[in-house]
Amino acid sequence: MTEFVSEVKTIPHSDADVYAVLSDLNNLELAKGIIPEDKIKDFTFDTDSCTVSVDPVGKIRFVVIEREPNKTIKFEAEQLPFGVNMWIQLVSKGEAETKMKLTIKADLNPFIKPMVGKPLQAGLDKVAEGLAGLPYDKILNKGTIE
Repeated sequence: MTEFVSEVKTIPHSDADVYAVLSDLNNLELAKGIIPEDKIKDFTFDTDSCTVSVDPVGKIRFVVIEREPNKTIKFEAEQLPFGVNMWIQLVSKGEAETKMKLTIKADLNPFIKPMVGKPLQAGLDKVAEGLAGLPYDKILNKGTIE
């Protein structure tokens, strides 16, 4: 298994608020407008999964396989020719500060690894950056994000 780890991001919200938003993927509806459409297409989701089309891979479905309140959300990818797990780790650093790190473990063979390693790391870093910048308070209040 090859492991890819994002930079640790600081989110100016409590771990409970961050977990509440990220553990229900329906909340992504409110953030859909800030995701660059040139990078991710056909973005659909429900409470426990999300599906995206990513060039050149195609459709990927991530399913939540485990939730540990205020700490971890684990995902497993489907519709890929190799195994991929991803998890979001949260650590509280106070009432209004949470550290977040994303990790992907992929079962890449030696031929695929050089082709997908850099794009996978870059994508993971972009996702971490995007999640760190979400307006968690507005999402929890079901406001609109513009």
